Amino acid sequence: MRIIGCLVLFLALLSAPGGALAQVAEKEAAPVVAQEKPDLPFGRLGDSVRPLAYRLDLTVDPAKPRFSGHVEIDVNMTRSAPKVFLHGRDLDVAKVEAHVGGQTLVGQWRQLDSNGLAQVLFDRDLPAGPVTLAFDYTAAFGQGPSGLFRVEVEGAWYAWSQFQSIDARAAFPGFDQPGFKTPFAVTLRTPPGLVAISNGPEIGTPAVEGGLAVHRFAPVPPLPTYLVAVMVGPFAVLSGEVPPTPQRAEPLPLRIVSTRQNADRLAFALEGSKRIVTQLESYFGERFPFPKLDQITSPILPGAMENAGADLYRDDILVMDANAPVQQQRQFGMIVGHELGHQWFGDLVTPDWWDDLWLNESFANWIGYRSGQEWRPDLGIAGDALGVGYQAMDIDGLLAGRPIRQPIETSDQIDSAFDSITYGKGGRVVGMIADWLGEDRFREGVRRYIAAHRQGTATSADFFAALAEVAGDPRLVPAMRSFVEQQGVPLLAMKQQGDRVAITQLRYTTAGIAPPEGRWIIPICLRRAGAERMCTIMDRPTQTFVVPGNGPVFPNAGGAGYYRFELTGQHWQSLIAGAGSLPAGEALALVDSLDASIRAGRGNVGEMAQLAHALIRHPDPHAADAPFEALSGYVMQGLVSARGRQGFNVVRERLYVPLLKEFGFDPRAGVYAGEAPAHSQRRVQVVEALLATSRGGKLRDQLAQAMEAYLGGDSAALDPAWMDHALDVYLFQQGAPAARTLVEKALTSEDPVFRPAALAAAARTGDTKLAAWLLDLQDPRLREGERLSFLDGVMARSATRDIGYQWAVTHLDDLVTASGGQFFATRLPQMLGRYCSVDKAAQITRDFGPSLAGTPGALELARASERVRNCGLLDDLVGAQIDGDFVTMK
Repeated sequence: MRIIGCLVLFLALLSAPGGALAQVAEKEAAPVVAQEKPDLPFGRLGDSVRPLAYRLDLTVDPAKPRFSGHVEIDVNMTRSAPKVFLHGRDLDVAKVEAHVGGQTLVGQWRQLDSNGLAQVLFDRDLPAGPVTLAFDYTAAFGQGPSGLFRVEVEGAWYAWSQFQSIDARAAFPGFDQPGFKTPFAVTLRTPPGLVAISNGPEIGTPAVEGGLAVHRFAPVPPLPTYLVAVMVGPFAVLSGEVPPTPQRAEPLPLRIVSTRQNADRLAFALEGSKRIVTQLESYFGERFPFPKLDQITSPILPGAMENAGADLYRDDILVMDANAPVQQQRQFGMIVGHELGHQWFGDLVTPDWWDDLWLNESFANWIGYRSGQEWRPDLGIAGDALGVGYQAMDIDGLLAGRPIRQPIETSDQIDSAFDSITYGKGGRVVGMIADWLGEDRFREGVRRYIAAHRQGTATSADFFAALAEVAGDPRLVPAMRSFVEQQGVPLLAMKQQGDRVAITQLRYTTAGIAPPEGRWIIPICLRRAGAERMCTIMDRPTQTFVVPGNGPVFPNAGGAGYYRFELTGQHWQSLIAGAGSLPAGEALALVDSLDASIRAGRGNVGEMAQLAHALIRHPDPHAADAPFEALSGYVMQGLVSARGRQGFNVVRERLYVPLLKEFGFDPRAGVYAGEAPAHSQRRVQVVEALLATSRGGKLRDQLAQAMEAYLGGDSAALDPAWMDHALDVYLFQQGAPAARTLVEKALTSEDPVFRPAALAAAARTGDTKLAAWLLDLQDPRLREGERLSFLDGVMARSATRDIGYQWAVTHLDDLVTASGGQFFATRLPQMLGRYCSVDKAAQITRDFGPSLAGTPGALELARASERVRNCGLLDDLVGAQIDGDFVTMK
């Protein structure tokens, strides 16, 4: 039985003046506006000075705490002025000169704010026209992955650059905004014997001057500052070539580069990168844009970065072999596809300003999943793309938020654009348009966009114009704008009568929250049995469509649409009954919309349990496990009592025990090598589902014994696919002393899988004393990102969550100022969103709001607080019903 069968009645009750539910609705959060700083270019620098070319000559010894540089920048002054605004952060500038007309003028350097706006003041006006600015300076290496940073790995020091978004200014003076694309001539002076990497290929053999090896690099097409690459260290290098393609007559030099201990696990990445480059050249219809490609890894980068011709990745994204877990191989395909897709879409054509960053990242998100799926269809990477889209809908369904494209006025606002809305929602919207428009027409639009703006910059309007040329329907571009330029998830309320379906569009919200206004032009695809899917555009608040075929209409045919649907009770039941025969994308869309209906207070958990039974043997692992994951989510949020959890355990044993008998289980390395990836992934899901049940005792013992042997030196005792689960079970059985020993072992290891897994497992044991010890651990081997991972793990467990919360409050100033750039800017607020209480939501805002105001974490904090409040409202309004459904679950 559904709680309220009529969506329109429910929404009317929510919106009624003075109604009980209307009283708890929140106004949409106002965007954070940085404090005005008049007369200074704290955002765009303007066009009074435009860079034309850079010559970077950097001395980089990763074993030393500082590096130095001599940088020359050719600029054009559009008018005479005694000062130049540019960027440089925490640089110790010893000398600034301007060379103009055969004269040298000495300038005074001054940094104006913490974001690195700087000014050079001269005694007299620089004339309009060409000028060369020259700088001599030193700077400290970063300790986290931003700017030019260094890390010691097994006694050797390495340095890498990570400049996006505005961290190039921490490595050299410059005009650090994306619209300024110029040639870069790069020279790196290093201790002899080290490998040096930049965007272009190295020219010849390094000469030795003054005891240092001098590496000079060939120029590449013009770049913005954030795409410049500088890497130095005793790297292991595996070289190869991407064979010629119809788009490229000669081989493309390709190298996989990592720290030395990873030298024997680089071949997988080399072969995979070759194939993905070839696929992307075919998609874009032109050669790889740069003269070589280096794929480089770092142990502390949280993600990856698309430096032109020199991509940078976290170690475990590239470092693996053909027997790596399916999930790790899927990660490789998607992320490498994403970063290599950027070489065209982002590097060859660059956003003119940060408000169009979404176009870069949204397209790359989509092309990454597409390329990964094409590279290895057997891995099921397309299902990952849908999952990321649904996670973005959870974020976008909040009132605190932003549209995909948002104005960026100051540097303070830039990093807030690197979030799930840009990547997840943006990628899903691009995918929806590509699916609706069709492969050939969408690809043609992309090619026209690249051709029109090659080696330059572009805007969202330019991309929309390219699509408009090939769309064939004038409503398509306004449709894309309606998703890009406003916040929120459309909810399509449907009522079917025969072959006619009436649809009303609203904005989705969870229980107790009145929906704000929202209006979209929606590309929708509908399908019934016995007929092809029907794709059209919904451009009015309510419309009726005729859908040929038999049986119930499926509201999101193919699953690519960025919307959720609400149905009558009978319609839900019909779709649930036939769910086992749905394509994977549609099965996932059904689970997501039913979960959204439950969280809105309309659906019920019994229907999700029915769907779990219907999908349990679906051939796609994503679809087969999705209802169980949704049910687990209610339990993890604390919405289910002990009796309800007993009911849930009964159901999951009925679902998964028969599958365990069929799949079998042996934790040893390589036992299942060679079997279909979907089969391997399904086994992992089955074991995971049963570990915490009464039938999981044997599994727990097997994993604990395998981990004990693994830690004792028998690497064959445990396959990496079971690493996380084996660590959890082992620590549960062995207790806190074993966890402390494990932390020590992890800190002496540079294994890209074991080290992060072991540290994370130690943090999520739920042991209060161990949690406090980890959070206060002072060990020079512990990296900044790993300390944040400790906090994340501690707050992931209800038994230790309050300990983590209080520690975060006490150390808030240090957390807010920690290095790490945009990767770490929002992690703390995300950790706070695991509570489920209206009162706790208010406390989170009080405790953390003032310190995070004006930072990229401010919006994430508002989202976290709202998630906590919404969960509390759901519990207050329908928690008893949810728990009752779990108690009676079958």
